[in-house]
Amino acid sequence: MPPRKRRSYTTEYKVEAAHRVIDSGRTIAEVARELAIDAGMLSTWVKDERRRNTAAEVHGEKPLDAAERAELLRLRRQVSELEKDNAFLSKASAYFAAMQKNRPGSN
Repeated sequence: MPPRKRRSYTTEYKVEAAHRVIDSGRTIAEVARELAIDAGMLSTWVKDERRRNTAAEVHGEKPLDAAERAELLRLRRQVSELEKDNAFLSKASAYFAAMQKNRPGSN
């Protein structure tokens, strides 16, 4: 039997999963079952997120609430899409500029 492929998770996913536990007061086991992930792994994510929240408070910063986190995720996705669009448009403009240069009579 071939080895199972190891799943990887984005930082955003880990933070959102941890906050399902932190914000709702539900157990790690419940949320892990709901998300079909290992409870030990989710426990680590929850500890990490609680540590980040504590560090933010120590530095006088307020941790993001659920609405702010959701907006941040949405904006990051939007920035990513816009960066892809810009890369495509840059390549397209370079292509069309090269095509214009190579046209007969465009010297």
